[in-house]
Amino acid sequence: MKSIDRIPTSKLQRASKLVSTGAKVGVNYIKYYGEKISKSEEVAKQNLNKNNAEDIYDTLKQLKGSALKVAQMLSMEKNLLPRAYVEKFSLAQFSVPPLSSPLVTKTFKKYLGKEPEAVFDEFDSNSVNAASIGQVHRAKKNGKALAVKIQYPGVADSIKSDLALVKPIALRMFNIKPRGADKYFKEVEDKLTEETNYCLEIEQSQEIANACAHIPNILFPNYYTQLSSNRILTMDYMKGVHLSEFVKYNNDIKKSNQLGQALWDFYMHQIHNLRKVNADPHPGNFLINDETQLIALDFGCIKTIPKEFYIPYFELTDKSIMDNPKLFTEKLYELEILTAYDTPEETSFFIDMFHELLNVTTLPFQSTVFDFSNPEFFGKIGAIAESYSKNTELRKFNNSRGSKHFIYMNRTFFGLYNLMFDLNANSIKINKYKKYI
Repeated sequence: MKSIDRIPTSKLQRASKLVSTGAKVGVNYIKYYGEKISKSEEVAKQNLNKNNAEDIYDTLKQLKGSALKVAQMLSMEKNLLPRAYVEKFSLAQFSVPPLSSPLVTKTFKKYLGKEPEAVFDEFDSNSVNAASIGQVHRAKKNGKALAVKIQYPGVADSIKSDLALVKPIALRMFNIKPRGADKYFKEVEDKLTEETNYCLEIEQSQEIANACAHIPNILFPNYYTQLSSNRILTMDYMKGVHLSEFVKYNNDIKKSNQLGQALWDFYMHQIHNLRKVNADPHPGNFLINDETQLIALDFGCIKTIPKEFYIPYFELTDKSIMDNPKLFTEKLYELEILTAYDTPEETSFFIDMFHELLNVTTLPFQSTVFDFSNPEFFGKIGAIAESYSKNTELRKFNNSRGSKHFIYMNRTFFGLYNLMFDLNANSIKINKYKKYI
């Protein structure tokens, strides 16, 4: 893959890139209307989605940073986006054009005061992995194999302006109402800002690794503060294949369940016992080694779960509360799904909507052992998502709803569910994590 020598960093440069992409999307729609005459609606729509996904992703991979990170986040929303977008945006997890060698050297001199060859005994100038915020290089120091993550220039400084640029698109795509939406975008901005602080990431990584080291079949790299900075992070080089590659060839259900159980226990231990969680569960953040052990790599996005949110959120996994209209409604108020300003029509609509949604999404918590390989479970989630995306009644309500904490908690669970499905894990003990307190 060809490397890049510069990244647009100013607000004007980045906005211009997106404007030019908007023009390409406009042309694609003209083609779409033309194809509808000579081809079926389905074929024309597929071509439109494919062309738009390619044009948008081509721009985002040049911009990198928050803009590309949003694409990565969207790639996990398999039930909300057309397949063409999911396939293209998922490349942001681990396959984007890397920085050129001179730009890598410039970054080292700026943040560590030396060229990489002066910091390490060996340093491979060719990136082994390039994602949305940074890229990874192999290195050696005192005989130890290392992975060095280098943040792209300008990423930290462009977060606010990038989000301002993608905000209108996000509002439209997810039917988020402008009124009250600022708190959600502020939550995303704060988390993205944290992800650009590699010193914080090392601190969080060590904390989570130490707290989860006793869970079977999951490993963590060591981190080296003396070889790191705010924009450069050095850790052990871990051997393994990305989870997304492993699932393509694995047909051993025993391995699937071993990895699935490790992943589930890891996340439940974080959520319930630590009350903080790695809120970025995508395949690019996990490797699988020859011993069928899971390797967790990235802890830049850690969500602390406040007590006032944690309690009602998980009380809604309790079937007895879900089926008690009074208690169920109380929890919806606590989670800011219902408000004191709602009309009787709105109150009734959202009670029914969330009761239907939670009856499906909380199914794993209603079981002692759950089959995440069952496509029926994900089919139900997809059907509900599609139903409400087209619901005209929902679109007329103009309030944004729910605590800001929903953004990363829901992202965590839907990402986790998708990973469990990809692994084909069919016999997961839901409460096994309790033994690891």
